[in-house]
Amino acid sequence: MDKRLFLATAGLAGLMPATAALAATSGTRSPGLLTVSGAVGKTNRGALDPVTDQMMAKHGIRFDKAFVFEAGDLQRLPQVTIRPTLEYDGKPHALKGPLLTSVLQAAGVAPGASMSLGLRAVDGYNAAVSLADAAAWRMVVATHIDGQPMALGGLGPQWAVYDADSLPAFKDKPLNERFAVCPWGLYHIDVKAA
Repeated sequence: MDKRLFLATAGLAGLMPATAALAATSGTRSPGLLTVSGAVGKTNRGALDPVTDQMMAKHGIRFDKAFVFEAGDLQRLPQVTIRPTLEYDGKPHALKGPLLTSVLQAAGVAPGASMSLGLRAVDGYNAAVSLADAAAWRMVVATHIDGQPMALGGLGPQWAVYDADSLPAFKDKPLNERFAVCPWGLYHIDVKAA
């Protein structure tokens, strides 16, 4: 057992509730993990700031208004669990989080609207999906894998993903071709009228 790692992890875990309590009492929000911009009906932040929004600016993202989700915001949405076989180890894993359509609805995107979605990952990967396909595929904004939160630097903090094993459009494809429109490390969704 690595005692330094254990103590550091325990120390950080002990600080998390205090940080959340401080944010709650000071009226400040904790950092956002997922930004939805474009054709959103609700907003809680203004335009992209090229100084503080460095990654988005470098990825060419631009917006005048957006809706930002913190981890708690995503956790408060109704949760679903899917169990797709993943290409990384060829085994099924439990992925849990809200449906992508629920996330978009919370940002004021009308269900059933004719929209296109740009799903952007932290490495710059951008997948284009229609809102209709995201709904039909029951895409999930997964925040947990096998009961554990997904970390930045791994597949998280969010992964837009579906249960490819049960979808006719994907189930017969080789594993390495099933998730081309499922960016892990999801941090931005651009919503546009189709």
